[in-house]
Amino acid sequence: MQIEPSLYTVKAVFILDNDGNRLLSKYYDTELYPSMKEQKNFEKNVFNKTHKADTDEIAFVEGMTIVYKCSIDLFFYVVGSAQENELMLMAVLNCLFESLGQILRKNVERRCLLDNMDGVFLVVDEIIDGGVILESDPQQVIQKVNYRADENPLSEQSVAQVRSYTRTHTPSNGTLHV
Repeated sequence: MQIEPSLYTVKAVFILDNDGNRLLSKYYDTELYPSMKEQKNFEKNVFNKTHKADTDEIAFVEGMTIVYKCSIDLFFYVVGSAQENELMLMAVLNCLFESLGQILRKNVERRCLLDNMDGVFLVVDEIIDGGVILESDPQQVIQKVNYRADENPLSEQSVAQVRSYTRTHTPSNGTLHV
């Protein structure tokens, strides 16, 4: 009997506020909780069992291994199967939290998170792809996310940035060639 190689996987990642309201969620196993209603019920159940903790914890809810962390007014959750390695799930959680801490300039709280949701989604996508854990080093995640952030289209740049761009890309006849 030959043992098949396996990848560390995540079933879901979600961030809730201190009232248990969803701010972000990504479910990678569509069979686990196929409808939005089932997902929200699961999140409510998890929140009710975990919101009183003040430290990083591991919980087992509905047959799932859940690692979580709270910060000011946010709760971060990483969900894996009952057989998943808790240390790998915790590495994902720590990577997510530390990466967001750097992007949000240490202000890991609800308002800052909502103001920077595009960066939050980029961080999650750099760490996990289709449920497979790709990265657990926050420095690598930040480097990749910042690289993408530097590639802003002209519509997302300031007037000074656009003016500088047009000076360097405009020939002497005054027409812009992009």
